[in-house]
Amino acid sequence: MSEPRHSTGSRPRATMKQVAALAGVGTKTVSRVINDEPNVSEATAARVWDAIRALDYQPDLQAGSLRRSDGRTRTLGLLVGSVDNPFAGAIHRVVEDLAAERGMAVFASSLDDDPAREGSAVRAFLQRRVDGLILTTASRRPDYLGQLQERRIPAVFVDREPLIDGVDTVASDNHAGASAGVAHLIARGHRRIALLADRLDLTTASQRQQGYLDALSSAGISRSDALMATDLHDVESARAALERMLRAPEPPTAVFSAQNLITIGALHALRDAGRSHTVALVGFDDLPLADLLDPGVTVVAQDPQEIGRRAAERLFALLEGADGDPVREVVPTRLIARGSGEIAPPA
Repeated sequence: MSEPRHSTGSRPRATMKQVAALAGVGTKTVSRVINDEPNVSEATAARVWDAIRALDYQPDLQAGSLRRSDGRTRTLGLLVGSVDNPFAGAIHRVVEDLAAERGMAVFASSLDDDPAREGSAVRAFLQRRVDGLILTTASRRPDYLGQLQERRIPAVFVDREPLIDGVDTVASDNHAGASAGVAHLIARGHRRIALLADRLDLTTASQRQQGYLDALSSAGISRSDALMATDLHDVESARAALERMLRAPEPPTAVFSAQNLITIGALHALRDAGRSHTVALVGFDDLPLADLLDPGVTVVAQDPQEIGRRAAERLFALLEGADGDPVREVVPTRLIARGSGEIAPPA
């Protein structure tokens, strides 16, 4: 007898009873295998998983979590600045890979530096009963933290650190990285160094600005001589800001761009002005194909893979009951010299 089909021609969803029949076990055993409960032999579990794959059975993990003793859904929520940013994409990939090794799925969303969108995304994660969260924040004091604590949902913040005690964070050493990048330009003889930075209410931007200012101060360059353009949130705003600086009577001889999209805007401005080989450039965060440009782009490189790995492993530890004080992990940066940051100022 042929198997009944829906009017669309697709096969009906397999049931747990069908999986149990094919594996030669009871439905309770199937449930135990899916929920990773003890007292199931490896051989039995293997038969169950073979049956699940053969029937393309899709367990309802959300409903199953209501019956499991720990209430887990085997899902994580991941909130990044923007999924189309290479830095965020690298974090996303690492978290997803490590979660998959543990049989967990990842729901990802972008906040686009909008606190309202951030709050909406977190609420959506909570409605889906995620087990834990890895979060980038646009808020210095996120208003949903109390809700996470009430529900006992562990969270780890990445990239940007909220100005609140008692949270786990993994971030780059923004201050030291920015200071090293500017010091690299000063060592080549530059004194008029422009800073192109994001919104200063973002912790990453404010930390990188402080690194820039501290490097100038260490070299005896007055803060009054600092050339700064901030609140640059995309390629076009960065491009326009540097174009204005280059048209000034005393333009900068070097540029420190404090974010990867800002660096792209700076590259456009330098090229359009014919200054790519006469104005030095160091960018914070690496860029795809940065080594293939002429000149290659000197960068202070972050390690998003390491940030994602540490954040995921900390979250898994919290889910497994790790106690003790919250952890603040700082991932070092490294300066990669490729040519643009080694351009000397005019004689």
